[in-house]
Amino acid sequence: MMKKYTLLMFLLGLAFHTSAQTESDYNQHEIKLNILNTIVQGSVEIGYEYFVDRDQSIGVEYLINDRFGYNGQGNGKEYNTNSILVSYNFYFLNDYDPASLYVYPFFKYRFGDFTEPDEPFVTDMNSAMLGIGVGYKWVQRDKFAIAPYVNIARGFSQEVTDRFSAVEINAGVSIGYRF
Repeated sequence: MMKKYTLLMFLLGLAFHTSAQTESDYNQHEIKLNILNTIVQGSVEIGYEYFVDRDQSIGVEYLINDRFGYNGQGNGKEYNTNSILVSYNFYFLNDYDPASLYVYPFFKYRFGDFTEPDEPFVTDMNSAMLGIGVGYKWVQRDKFAIAPYVNIARGFSQEVTDRFSAVEINAGVSIGYRF
């Protein structure tokens, strides 16, 4: 578990170090929270984006209490899972409007386990996923951003596929602050 936190801190540190070496006329960093899934599922999805250019960014997200799709917890079902997601985001910018459509291929790794209701059976949720997402981001004065999005991913764990599905759909609304 500590290795995963160390990896996250390393990636964030690398992004900050890289940004200190360049100067730009726009904010290159964005921190964000997926507010929809925090409300609906009780999961906390925090993220960071480093803009390598106005229309491209590298994103890292840490998903605490991550669920498979929108399968709920309760009635004996217990998720003990977290995930880390790395993406490369492409924005389709318009010179006159800071709002834009974006797409992002991503790699996600979920770790933890799932306990079945009324059974002692535990599913090992450790799995890698590849996916793609699409969203729309509104930016106010290059400071505040709000972005609804949806993504689809293919998992590569037979144990997870046996219990759930090989394909996972996820959606959310992130609220971000740029600096």
